[in-house]
Amino acid sequence: MLKELNDIIEYIEDHLTDDISLEHVAGYAGVSDYHFRKVFFYLAGLTLNEYIKYRKLSEANKDLLNRERVTDVAFKYGYQSVDGFTRAFKKWAGFLPSDVSHHGFSKAYPKLSFVISVKGGNEMEFRVVEKPAFNLVGVSKRVTMQFEGVNQEIVRLAESITEEQRQEMRDLQNVEPFEVVNASYDADAQFQKEEGDLTHLIGVLTTREDVSEQLDQVSVDACTWAVFPNEGPFPSTMQETMAKTHSEWLPSSDYELVNAPTFSFAKMDDEKQDYAYSEIWLPVKKVK
Repeated sequence: MLKELNDIIEYIEDHLTDDISLEHVAGYAGVSDYHFRKVFFYLAGLTLNEYIKYRKLSEANKDLLNRERVTDVAFKYGYQSVDGFTRAFKKWAGFLPSDVSHHGFSKAYPKLSFVISVKGGNEMEFRVVEKPAFNLVGVSKRVTMQFEGVNQEIVRLAESITEEQRQEMRDLQNVEPFEVVNASYDADAQFQKEEGDLTHLIGVLTTREDVSEQLDQVSVDACTWAVFPNEGPFPSTMQETMAKTHSEWLPSSDYELVNAPTFSFAKMDDEKQDYAYSEIWLPVKKVK
């Protein structure tokens, strides 16, 4: 995927003054829009939409330095009004477009280039599991997106589970990994920004249909799953593993993500404080 990513960067450079469709860019890469956006975010540290915006504004800065009119530059890079361009430029640069023309202020956002970085030759253990359709059943709520540390909203969700709900989940559980899992889906920012909300469910996997109204349920279609075991300080080790699955494993694998819930479980070590064995289950499909 490395070549495709760099080809896309060049494509974006050639179309900075056009209305660039994110779906078209993903299609140009030959992968699904959902997969491409997530991989790009983990590799680049920002969303594809943000990258395109910053490159447009960086090139706009150059044009303003060359004494082009603010109005002309605004429309050149796709803004519908000078006011909209001015707000976006000031938010990005910290100064007004007129300050570039009148006082020579300047800010740049260079073009990205993706390269292979070898970091100690660490291996990533994973296995691939084919799983028929099942339901996730448990308790769920909308929580704030958080990439690092302990999400206190999820902690409170776990604390809210009643003994009756726990018992029903134990009775329903009949699908691997046979553990209470934490599943995430329906993120406002499609898991590409640490902002907005997502739906988080604490529950089990089941094929049974006799689920009471005290539990929420989500249907998951038959799918291939890439499973990443990890062990160490919790939750940092699991969060680092999740980042590596997107920034290292996916770009070099024959798989791409599909739009389905991602889930994980952790088994705390009774003898080591804040230490756990965890597994991350990613829904994937083979790249054609």
